[in-house]
Amino acid sequence: MSKFQRLIRFEDPQGQVHYGELDGCNYRPTMDHRLGLAIFILQGSLEVLCPIPYTPIIIGVGLNYRKHAEEAGFPIPKYPVTFTKYADSLAGPYEDIPISEDATQLDFEHTTYGIFQGELCIIIGQTCKNLSPADNPLDYVLGYTAGNDISSRFWQIDRDRSGGQHGYAKSFDKFAPIGPVLCSTSQIPDPAKLRLKTTVNGVEKQNTGVDDLIFDVSAIIRHLTRGRTLRAGTVIMTGTPSGVAAFENPPGWLKDGDVVQIEISGIGSIENRMVFEY
Repeated sequence: MSKFQRLIRFEDPQGQVHYGELDGCNYRPTMDHRLGLAIFILQGSLEVLCPIPYTPIIIGVGLNYRKHAEEAGFPIPKYPVTFTKYADSLAGPYEDIPISEDATQLDFEHTTYGIFQGELCIIIGQTCKNLSPADNPLDYVLGYTAGNDISSRFWQIDRDRSGGQHGYAKSFDKFAPIGPVLCSTSQIPDPAKLRLKTTVNGVEKQNTGVDDLIFDVSAIIRHLTRGRTLRAGTVIMTGTPSGVAAFENPPGWLKDGDVVQIEISGIGSIENRMVFEY
């Protein structure tokens, strides 16, 4: 379905936004599908943006790594445990993440140990619903990228504040940075072979193979289309491995100025600094 391999979205020095094909240090000439422009830019002369400009919704999968379920003391779920994040949670791979005074006890998701949650992210490329056993869910995938499911455990753990729901705690503005590139399924035919690593201020916190997923990419997509429409552009965060901050002793909550880097083999890394607004 995709006609790209490793797509990058960036802003040039004149403030124009383009799409380019990443190839080592250079960005090969490619067609900007919105502007119809052929571009060629060298690395370092651009600002790398979120690989997609907008998403209708972000869907997260919780408790989707076996070792993470074990560290949390929870049984293996029979079906994917899902939650949603608002569209305004989307952020770029190198943006600062604003932390309001109402969001305390931060946690990361998606590839790290202790305070964070690094995750492999799926970008849906074709709207789908009610996939049959004969359908291949991967046919509806535009590509894969890395992401950080930032969470405010303050709003997540206490049932008086959360009502037992996770979405509010995870949906503050820019609480879902993704990037730096969008890799096509031709470049990543088997996501289970990828490896996720997360560091906080240079200290490794998570280092896990994606093969530890309880529900793989196909199972997640098939489940999410049961009686509902999965729109093109939807971001699916597939879950974080073991090493979440809430389960450290003492809990390793993020602090002002902390830098979280999430790296996925074959995709690259994102790096975001937490900036407290109080």
